[in-house]
Amino acid sequence: MLSQFTGDKFDNNMLGKIDFDFPEGTHAIGRLDNLSEGLLILTTNKKVTKLLFNSKILHKRTYLVQVDATITDENIENLRSGVEILLRGNKLWTTSPCEVERIEKPDDCYNIVNTLHPRHPHAWLKMTLTEGKYRQIRKMIIAVNNKCKRLIRTSIEDIELGDLPVGKVREYEEEEFFKLLKIDY
Repeated sequence: MLSQFTGDKFDNNMLGKIDFDFPEGTHAIGRLDNLSEGLLILTTNKKVTKLLFNSKILHKRTYLVQVDATITDENIENLRSGVEILLRGNKLWTTSPCEVERIEKPDDCYNIVNTLHPRHPHAWLKMTLTEGKYRQIRKMIIAVNNKCKRLIRTSIEDIELGDLPVGKVREYEEEEFFKLLKIDY
């Protein structure tokens, strides 16, 4: 699903197709690319993006990542320490240190299916970052000579995807929303 309500010329699945009466001015915070899935925060408060992603205080985002082949302990350590990725405009960027751990196949609550043949080597990682460059995790995985097959955002700070079904909405009161995101309003 694209992280927008209108403007798609190709009839892709978009937020406007969700069966929910969104208030006028609702917009996505921390967009997901069309190959990613998981938690997406929607709000009408225009200050939230600035407070969450453009402030001096770093905020955590956690992802489940299925990689295409086995991944070594050295690869994981390189990801943790920071790897060099290419940004738009051919600018090299070294990612900030982050949390990375190898995990077992995630719970069924995420409707996880193995997109690879059962005998094809693959691994799952749990990655927590405090920065979010365009397609950063995918580029980080490429930097350690692997390929990202699935990318699922499971949380932003203390707002968690949990068992929320695909295409459904969970509402929060404003005070609780800001508390879970660890931002002052």
